Amino acid sequence: MNTIGHLINGQLVTTSQRMQDVYNPATGEVSKQVALAPKETVEDAIAAAQAAFPAWRDTPPLKRARVMFRFKELLEQNSDKICQMIGEEHGKICHDAAGELQRGIENVEYACGAPELLKGEFSKNVGPNIDSWSEFQPLGVVAGITPFNFPAMVPMWMFPLAIVCGNTFILKPSERDPSSTLYIAQLLQEAGLPEGVLNVVNGDKEAVDVLLTDDRIKAVSFVGSTPIAEYIYATASANGKRCQALGGAKNHAIVMPDADMDNAVNQLLGAAFGSSGERCMALSVAVAVGEEAADALVAKMQTAMKNLTVGEYSDKTNDFGPVITRDHQQKVVGYINSAEADGAKVVVDGREPNISGYENGFFVGATLIDGVTAGMQSYKEEIFGPVLQVVRVNTMEEAMQLINDHEYGNGTCIFTRDGEAARYFSNHIQVGMVGINVPLPVPVAYHSFGGWKRSLFGDLHAYGPDGVRFYTKRKTITQRWPSSGVREGVSFAFPS
Repeated sequence: MNTIGHLINGQLVTTSQRMQDVYNPATGEVSKQVALAPKETVEDAIAAAQAAFPAWRDTPPLKRARVMFRFKELLEQNSDKICQMIGEEHGKICHDAAGELQRGIENVEYACGAPELLKGEFSKNVGPNIDSWSEFQPLGVVAGITPFNFPAMVPMWMFPLAIVCGNTFILKPSERDPSSTLYIAQLLQEAGLPEGVLNVVNGDKEAVDVLLTDDRIKAVSFVGSTPIAEYIYATASANGKRCQALGGAKNHAIVMPDADMDNAVNQLLGAAFGSSGERCMALSVAVAVGEEAADALVAKMQTAMKNLTVGEYSDKTNDFGPVITRDHQQKVVGYINSAEADGAKVVVDGREPNISGYENGFFVGATLIDGVTAGMQSYKEEIFGPVLQVVRVNTMEEAMQLINDHEYGNGTCIFTRDGEAARYFSNHIQVGMVGINVPLPVPVAYHSFGGWKRSLFGDLHAYGPDGVRFYTKRKTITQRWPSSGVREGVSFAFPS
């Protein structure tokens, strides 16, 4: 059976005392095994990154950017292979995997602008013959810990920008679907990245804790669930590291009475069920304003969902695939059961999908639940599956209060034709990423991604301008060259 190891100082390392199975979620079968790095292996990766840092730090930004240009070309040339790896281990349908990869490539494109992004500020004659300027210098060895749901895109939120800013990087991807992440790292080496600048260690909490506590790691980026994000942020901060930890979500869409209901339904289908709902930006709650709008929404959703197909990754006619593990499948079904037990109505039931030839796969069908209330467990917690819940309210203010009261504040949107309502919503909603008739308001690569409240721990968002700030430290230099032969007197006043 194929064993997936680590990439340390440019070499593949597969020795490990501990192994974990990697599944094909469409079949339920073990396809590979991944080595789980012990403390010593992680320390080897950190040592390699630390050794590579001085030379990489001193490499001109233009030369770093040229490596990223070549990397982008290799990603595009090998896109089919990467998408197949994602499909085989995550279950994501091929067209969805291609979309994920493209969004990752766009972050590489942004990183190619390093010579411009790293330009400092200069002021001449801030005082008599005194000039002052700022520089953006790399931190050193930095680390990223990434989730299973986007094994290509989320790592590329992190390491291209960190590396092009002059840092060296340790990546700890999800052990559930590690192949595409490791292969992408090898492509970056093929693009000309020096050995040791990017290292990949597969592992579990043992590996993570080394990254959070080792003094040589200067910053940590994380994407995952809120309880883990909170632990990552607290532990990294306590050990003197800069940290950005992106957590969970419960993303609401307000459907106003004046909304284009057919358009809203089409948008909700993709936003709720794409990638089996395993997205931190998935829309999992539709808040319908008024009984008439709610009835129309539920009726149209019920009709449209009859045409959705769930299946394995290589069939382009499928809309979404399985969830990641058997345990997660049971967890999602448990939330559906919980909502029903609490009095909600399961309008479209995906608990027992019949997938011919894939009866042992980890499938959950598209599910629609009406009559959900804020007190239900299924409403409070992140389901992370293909489940859309409908909450009925009487007013837009009530809908907004529902969203603002929730502990998560990742993404939200409103469907309306009313510009005044949309403007009021965007100004007053307590959520980090907002869409107006856009259900998945994921910022493009030259903006930054991040939620509010318990969806983000840390001050800076991911990628884009905030990413540059996170992976660099500002140094301000003030310079004066006294005129020859001029002796200045002593001054004890604060300089001004």
